[in-house]
Amino acid sequence: MPDPSAAPLVFRHHPRRFGEWKYVYPVVSRRAGGVSLGVNLNLDKVCNFDCVYCQVDRREMGEREFLDLKRLDEELREAVPWIVSGEIFRDPAFAQTPADFRRLNDIAFSGDGEPTTYRNFAEVIAAAAAVRRELAPPELKLVLITNASMFHRPAVREGLALLDANHGEIWAKLDAGTEAYFRRIARTAISFQQILENITEAARVRPIVIQTLLMRWGDDPPDEAEREAYCERLREILRAGGQLRRVQLYSVARKPAESFVRPLTAAELETWAEAVRRTAGVPVSVYP
Repeated sequence: MPDPSAAPLVFRHHPRRFGEWKYVYPVVSRRAGGVSLGVNLNLDKVCNFDCVYCQVDRREMGEREFLDLKRLDEELREAVPWIVSGEIFRDPAFAQTPADFRRLNDIAFSGDGEPTTYRNFAEVIAAAAAVRRELAPPELKLVLITNASMFHRPAVREGLALLDANHGEIWAKLDAGTEAYFRRIARTAISFQQILENITEAARVRPIVIQTLLMRWGDDPPDEAEREAYCERLREILRAGGQLRRVQLYSVARKPAESFVRPLTAAELETWAEAVRRTAGVPVSVYP
């Protein structure tokens, strides 16, 4: 893995607007191992979580309008061939991309809020799946980056089934082991139990990826009791029949919402990774 500090603009600067495109934005992603073409379904910046580490500036809200599915389709059809052909790396913003990352890995549903809160979520998945079939190499993934808060809704389950049928992958957020720590980090009215139930049910249907951001609250990292509780939550998912493809452990790489949020060290992340491997037996990737 190349050192991200050697190319800070491509690894640490991930703006959600690019050129004239309104909904899609390419980024070079360490966790994807290549270029990820983001799809922003939340231009209004509305999210049902208010994570202390989020880099979205919500002091000024964005556009409040219904997504233009036709324009999204046009942008995807323009962006995918541009990236697949390698033309993207002629652009100054991507010219310093390391050789190992010069590939299109996925179309990722992410953006300025929780993508599954968008009411026509399944239609967007279907549109992206059509572009993937027609214009992309077969190994291209559709990736949903999500807080898992809406998985219990029938319309969202419909979208998840479309992901399954089109080389899709779910990256579900799990940043805590206890209710108290979850409330402190996520600042949401949604219960931790609901998140755990949603992740478990989704993982019973297909293998999912768990994404976990670990941070220091001022000078204080999460303690050993929180780490043990987190590992126990993973074990509970597995005991209930859930399938975990991988756990991604990472820390703060871009400016967070709150100034007291600070990153963990690589050694601290590796301590968590070893605990997960030892107690849950799940593959772990670490991204300092």
